[in-house]
Amino acid sequence: MKPKVFLEFVEIKSLIASVLPFVLGSLYAIYNYHQVHLGYLLLFFIASSLFHMATNANDNYQDFLHAPRDADNQEFLEETNVVGVNQISIGQARTITFSLAGVSLILGLWLVTKTGLPLLWMGIYSYAVGYFYAGGPKPISSGPFGEFFSGFTMGFMIFWISVFINTYDVATITWQSTGQVLVAAGLAIFAIANIMLANNICDMDEDIALGRHTILYYLGKPVMLQVFAWSYVAGYLCLIGAVVIGVLPPLSLLTLLSAIPVYRNTRQFLQKQVKRETFILAIKNATIICLSFAVFMGLGLLF
Repeated sequence: MKPKVFLEFVEIKSLIASVLPFVLGSLYAIYNYHQVHLGYLLLFFIASSLFHMATNANDNYQDFLHAPRDADNQEFLEETNVVGVNQISIGQARTITFSLAGVSLILGLWLVTKTGLPLLWMGIYSYAVGYFYAGGPKPISSGPFGEFFSGFTMGFMIFWISVFINTYDVATITWQSTGQVLVAAGLAIFAIANIMLANNICDMDEDIALGRHTILYYLGKPVMLQVFAWSYVAGYLCLIGAVVIGVLPPLSLLTLLSAIPVYRNTRQFLQKQVKRETFILAIKNATIICLSFAVFMGLGLLF
């Protein structure tokens, strides 16, 4: 397989959605617990990145495998899905997917032996979501909870695991500490969930033709466009709440400046929802939000 095809198959461009929560979780641990385990953190970064690519690859080949073979879906099979466009065999697709996931699993299990069982339970949840998101008899992505699982798993779980790996030897997991991490990660959760929501909004007609009953199928596009817009507001409120309870540095509030470009992009998306033209706006919003969050949180650590 050519490198260009491989990178397209694993959707390397989407890796930013897991890298930034990783950075944010690490900064959270430094701010609140004043320590970092750099070696373990690096291994987790590699493991999570490999698994993110494996999940994307699994999504692509599962979508191709389960798409109805009729005239209505020929365009999806031959011109849209990366497996069909590049004529990737199912065997090759599976080999790549399970190889990436296997290496990630080995690294994850080794980290469990060093940090403790909580990481095992976090990992089991994450791997289960990663597979069943597109695999199994009823994939998560084909139902009404795709946005929740994508936002929660990437925006919160990666953030939380990054915190745990840096603090496993100085702090225990409690309901209070978990709730604090959840609030602090809220901005990333909503921004990442909106990537999935924007994708489903743009693909609504195609999804219905393929038999997918996403949240759009039940609540309709007008309602979900409002949810898309207000989700960013909810994320910014989480940011303010996290600063108020003292788990984020006050300078993190400068992240609110990102609301200006996010507002412009959101208005543009609300006016036109076309996959090849405006879906990128949701990715831009998530990148702007999480990157500015990381920068201003980092500045908060310095000053």
